[in-house]
Amino acid sequence: MHGSHGDSHSHGADAVHANNERRVGLAALLTGSFMFAEVAGGIIAGSLALLADAGHMLTDFASLSLAWFAFRLSRRPADWKRTYGFDRFQVLVAFANGLALFAIAAWIVYEAIERLMSPLEVQGGIMVVVALLGLLVNIVAFWLLQGADRENLNVRGAAIHVLGDLLGSVAALTAGAVILLTGWMPIDPLLSIVVAAIIVRSGWQVVAASGHILLEGAPEELDTRAIGPDLIANVKGVEDVHHVHVWSITQSRRMVTLHALICEDEDSDRIVRDIKARLKERFGLDHATIEIERGACADTGHEEAKPS
Repeated sequence: MHGSHGDSHSHGADAVHANNERRVGLAALLTGSFMFAEVAGGIIAGSLALLADAGHMLTDFASLSLAWFAFRLSRRPADWKRTYGFDRFQVLVAFANGLALFAIAAWIVYEAIERLMSPLEVQGGIMVVVALLGLLVNIVAFWLLQGADRENLNVRGAAIHVLGDLLGSVAALTAGAVILLTGWMPIDPLLSIVVAAIIVRSGWQVVAASGHILLEGAPEELDTRAIGPDLIANVKGVEDVHHVHVWSITQSRRMVTLHALICEDEDSDRIVRDIKARLKERFGLDHATIEIERGACADTGHEEAKPS
C-alpha cells in the first residue's frame, strides 16, 4: 500500500515539475539574453536605473538557472542516503534567492545615494528605448512563470526576481520620460530606491516561508494543537494523542508523526487506518506515521495519563 501511495505522488508531481522546469528554463534564457543589451544601454545612457535593472537581471539569470537546476535535480529518485529525495533542494534555492534579493536592494540603495550626492548626466532617450525593451522581456518572462505552480516556493522566488526586474524597467522608463520632459536627473536614483524597497518586501516573504520549512516548522495554515483533540473526538478507540510533529519537505509535501494511546481491546490496524483517513480529510495530511501504544509510552518510559 505504501508503495502505491509513493507512485501516485510521483506520477502526480511529474507533470507539475516538468511544467515548472520548462517555464523557469525559458524565463532564464529570455532574461539572460536581454541582460547584455541592458548593460550596454545603461553604460551608454549613464543611467543607474538601467544599470541597477541590469545587475538585477544578472542575478535573475543566475537565480532562474539555479531554480531550473533545482527542478531538474528534484526529479531524481530517493536513495538510502536521501530517503526523501531531492525535493527540499527547491526550498534551499528559494531561500538563497531571497537572500540575494536583499543584497541587490542594498547595492541599488548605495548607488542611488551616491548618485544623489554626485548627480550624473543621464541620456533619457536611450534610457526609454532600452527600458521599454526590458519591460517587454520581463512581461513575457513573468507571464511564463505565472503559468507554473505559483504555490511552489522555488517558482515564487523566481517570479519575485522577475517582478523586481519588471518594476525596475517601469522605473527606468518613467525616469527616462521625466528626464526627457523636464531634465530633472534625481528622478533616476529616487525611483531606483523605490524599486529596492519593493524588492526587499517581496524577498522577505520568500525568505520567511522557505526558512520556516528549512527549520522544520509546521505549515502556517495548520494548528498542530488541534490534531490531538480532533482525533480523540472522531476516531473510536483513541484515548490520547501526543508527540505530534508536523513539518514539510516542500510546501506541497507535508508530513506528520504522532503517538496514539488506544484501548486494550481495540484493533490497532483499524485505528491506524481511521487516524490516517481523518488526518487527510480534516488536515490535508496524507503522509502520516502513527505509533500505537497501549499503556506505556516507549519514548518517555512512563504510563500516559488517560483522560478522565
